[in-house]
Amino acid sequence: MAATKKVPLRKCVVTQEMKPKKELIRIVRNKEGDVFVDETGKKNGRGAYLTRSVDVVEKAKKSGVLNRHLNTDVDPSVYEQLKTVIEGKKIE
Repeated sequence: MAATKKVPLRKCVVTQEMKPKKELIRIVRNKEGDVFVDETGKKNGRGAYLTRSVDVVEKAKKSGVLNRHLNTDVDPSVYEQLKTVIEGKKIE
């Protein structure tokens, strides 16, 4: 009997729902204090996960939840990047 591969679950910091990692977007703060969208989900640093939804990104921006999770001030451009990724466009 083949063992089914365990799907890594992560919690969205806005909705508090557990979802497969692939369905979420990771935002990372690295040692230098830079905050960016991690499309690979593998970069080093403190990460927070968001559901892939523009509404959720808006809520995160309003509530400042990413600032708390990443212990830093998240630049508004990060939220724009998130929306770009959700809409299916690549970030340059």
